[in-house]
Amino acid sequence: MIKEKHFKTLGLDKILEVLALNVDAYDAKKKIFEIQPSSNIDTVKRLLDETSTAHSLIARYKAPSFVGLKKVDSQLLRASTGGQLSTKDLLNIAEVLSVFESIFEFKKSFVESVPALENKFESIYTNKTLRKKISTAILSENEIADEASPNLLNIQRKIKFESNRIRLKLDKIIRSATFQKYMQASIVTIREGRFVIPVKSEYKSNVSGIIHDTSATGATVFIEPISVVESNNEIRILKNEEKKEIEKILWELSKNVGIYAEKIKSSYQIAIDLNVIFAKAELAYSMKAFVPKINSEGKIELKKARHPLIDKKNVVPIDINLGLDFDTLIITGPNTGGKTVSLKTVGLLTLMTMCGLMIPAEENSSIAIFENILADIGDEQSIEQSLSTFSSHMKNIIEILENTDEKTLVLLDELGAGTDPIEGAALANAILEELRKKGSKIIATTHYAELKTFALTTSKVENGSFEFDIKSLKPTYKLLIGTPGSSNAFAISQKLGIESHIVERAKNLVSDENIKFEKVIKSLEKNRIESEKYLKKAKMLQEEIKKEKDNLENEKLKFKKQREIEINKARHEAQKIVFKTTSKSNQILKRLEELEKTKSTSKDTLRLLKKDIENMEKSSDPVIEKTDDGYKLPRKLKVGDEVLIFDIDKKATVLE
Repeated sequence: MIKEKHFKTLGLDKILEVLALNVDAYDAKKKIFEIQPSSNIDTVKRLLDETSTAHSLIARYKAPSFVGLKKVDSQLLRASTGGQLSTKDLLNIAEVLSVFESIFEFKKSFVESVPALENKFESIYTNKTLRKKISTAILSENEIADEASPNLLNIQRKIKFESNRIRLKLDKIIRSATFQKYMQASIVTIREGRFVIPVKSEYKSNVSGIIHDTSATGATVFIEPISVVESNNEIRILKNEEKKEIEKILWELSKNVGIYAEKIKSSYQIAIDLNVIFAKAELAYSMKAFVPKINSEGKIELKKARHPLIDKKNVVPIDINLGLDFDTLIITGPNTGGKTVSLKTVGLLTLMTMCGLMIPAEENSSIAIFENILADIGDEQSIEQSLSTFSSHMKNIIEILENTDEKTLVLLDELGAGTDPIEGAALANAILEELRKKGSKIIATTHYAELKTFALTTSKVENGSFEFDIKSLKPTYKLLIGTPGSSNAFAISQKLGIESHIVERAKNLVSDENIKFEKVIKSLEKNRIESEKYLKKAKMLQEEIKKEKDNLENEKLKFKKQREIEINKARHEAQKIVFKTTSKSNQILKRLEELEKTKSTSKDTLRLLKKDIENMEKSSDPVIEKTDDGYKLPRKLKVGDEVLIFDIDKKATVLE
């Protein structure tokens, strides 16, 4: 109960309401409102994997349809225990089976593996045969198809035949000259399932037959002529046979449903789960959300985080972190500057992650999984208990102190407000110290200068503030970590037009320590602005250096590849030379062996051998010498110049 109250304070119930708009089945809506944040990191990972997978599938194939998914557990139970289902029950079951088929077809449409959802898709049971049997046999809640069974078709034909016979007989009666004057109207109608004709009351004795009904005014009686009684009786018998045959058909269909009842029931639950998972994915799309990195070490790092319940046109993204360099963040700044929204954003996005929802923040954001998320935000004054705002907040904080530990995220809005400023500041300081002793991760907002000092002088506690534009008298909603906020009360008052002597008197009434402190804050703010300028320039230079480095690396890589190509080419040429030289050598050796055998060595033969050896030596030297024609460079070489390496006749770029 305690947790639910804090979840509501942070707006989780509102997110679930938005999520519920994306589901089709009533039970899926019900399941959404039962969602509870999980503090088990493995469970959260699994839930996020499911949502992320559905999100990817929607991007490529759109979402499967769950329209027509309805709870049929009671009908399935009745069928499985031998009971008969009505036409409406059977049509509902056919509709559910149709949804299963739709999910199955959706699964068939993609070829990639989806481990996070594979088991759920594979567990969906489809029975096209049963669904077709029901749909073919039952046209509506009140109509069974003639073709539902051969016997029913035969009965329907007989009924139609007998009905036509009766109509022909009655048409002759009402149009005959003898009976026409007795008729109230020349029509054939039905009363109590029997064909009759409307006769004027005063002539009822002139028409032989059975009176079945009288009009409200008594002016007309509805008579079944004796000539059609037998045929009407035959139709009555056929109608009873028709009813029995329909009962038989419904029994047969109910029996078939009963056989597969458990499979349909379990598949329904899986389909509900899938409906919720794809609803989460649809919500992620509407919020342009991403899956955060998660941890159990209390580390939060949100980048460009947006509150999901604030209009996209108005919401201002914030960067905020906790649990990295500090475990307590104290945020100061003007009212309506964004302090409360920042608290709710951190709390709500953490809860959403723990529910398996993607969050509206940059994809490299990190969220910690906590056992408890406790918040004291807004005016929760209780009229029934006659509590003041301060008392109401203290009641909440006492509850928080009792339930907090090292696995708790605590969010406190305007800590210590609503009472004497000196006592309130001291109490706020003491509460923060106690919460930190318990190991909690804390974000608190305040106006108290004493808490700014506490943050400046305490290890692992950091100041934060929201910018305020003095010129426009409007907040910028930009959160600055590491800088305490200035009150700007004097500057704002003067800008609004309050007389300067009043402002000066107010300044004189402020203690020297406060003035010094405000000066320090302004100095820090000035230094921050300057630092941001230099940091921006440094980042630009860093980007330029990185770009230049990347270009050089690319050139080096190209050179390396070209060198490898040339070496391989040279190696290939060398192999050809070796092969050619070896072949020539073998020929010369063979001729020498022949000369030695014949013992004849003429001068011409020796000359030819010598020439062959010289040619072989030349062909084994691939270097073709080039002469220096006295070329002079037009200027000294510099990095980036394209040149021709004369000795090897190759183009190159100067690297250094």
